[in-house]
Amino acid sequence: MHLHWLKPLLGRPAPFVTVHLDASPAEVAGESGPVERWRAVRRDLERDGAPAALLDEIAERVAQPDGRRDPHGRALVADADGVVVDRVLRAAPVASTGTYGPVPALGPVVRASEESVSVLVVAVDRTGADLRWGDAEDGAYRGPVTETIDGGHDDVHKVREGGIERRGQTRAEDSWQRNAESVAAVLDKRLRDKRPDLVVLTGDVRTVPLVRDALAQHARELVVEVPGGGRGEGIREAAFAARVAEAVTAHRTRRRSAHVERYREAHGRGEGAVAGLDDVVDVLRRAQVDELVVSAAAFDAGLSDRTLWVGPGVLDIATSRSDLTAIGVVDGDAREMPAQVALMRAVVGQDAGVTFVEEEDGDVELVDGIGATLRWADESTPSESVPSQSADSRRLRNVG
Repeated sequence: MHLHWLKPLLGRPAPFVTVHLDASPAEVAGESGPVERWRAVRRDLERDGAPAALLDEIAERVAQPDGRRDPHGRALVADADGVVVDRVLRAAPVASTGTYGPVPALGPVVRASEESVSVLVVAVDRTGADLRWGDAEDGAYRGPVTETIDGGHDDVHKVREGGIERRGQTRAEDSWQRNAESVAAVLDKRLRDKRPDLVVLTGDVRTVPLVRDALAQHARELVVEVPGGGRGEGIREAAFAARVAEAVTAHRTRRRSAHVERYREAHGRGEGAVAGLDDVVDVLRRAQVDELVVSAAAFDAGLSDRTLWVGPGVLDIATSRSDLTAIGVVDGDAREMPAQVALMRAVVGQDAGVTFVEEEDGDVELVDGIGATLRWADESTPSESVPSQSADSRRLRNVG
């Protein structure tokens, strides 16, 4: 899971208001709706000293219907200039909460976002395509078509009678191919710009493979073909939506399993991965992390009680004030921060991802409940090859 949506928070000045709200409509969550739940949270924030104008802005956003009729959550983070992050979450929190303090309370919000899958549904026919961007959290595409791509080549019907049948058929098939290439060219650009997790390709059975094969490699890797959708009338939307939901669920499972397995293999080889908070902080500071791998239980419990030290730069991170000043951070710029927040800050700052390990993932060797796979390594990178004399007898590192 990538946390690009948290990037607007980087470099923002404290203090922050963080709201984690059950945004489910009243008919699925009891008598109260999101506005009533927000009012209860607001009272707590007012007691903590949050500015009234900022709370008014959040209230206006909460009052705007998000169009969802199922249980779901919402995360809002604001600073003195207003709301910086406003994100719908796939799951509703057990209880709606709000905090006002020097750092955004990102732990529960990040956990709730872990299963997010951003989806682009592309329905194609022989003349072009319709694009529908799915919800950032569960892949459902509730909104209307957001973009239409016109292939630009009109001769798309085969001639079935007369002496020019073969020539007409060739012209039609050539138009199909060129239209598919035009659609693929636009899709390539959209996917580079917006980077969805999954692209659902559906529609005309002859056109779907033409578009898929015309896509660049980076785009093809995101595509799954799901039958039942299309551009015309008569589409059974409920049945197609169920198939898309199945594809999204399968993608979540594959994604987490792939990251966990990659960590297992690298950790087992003693290279390409590190384990333990000290070593993870070390490689985060050096922008080496590809994927942070965290025990869900540890993140919810133990890590929530730990603190780290950070400086003004997003990669200024250390386990102690002295370690932070040793890398050149002026003592007056050093700040102590909850480990959950400091880790996510460094992850976002280097475009790394996060995978939470659940019980069903089986045995994963994580020290302090945390590990990471690496983009690169050199001789100074901590490894699992030689034991060090540390407080944790399970920690292994390269001391050569």
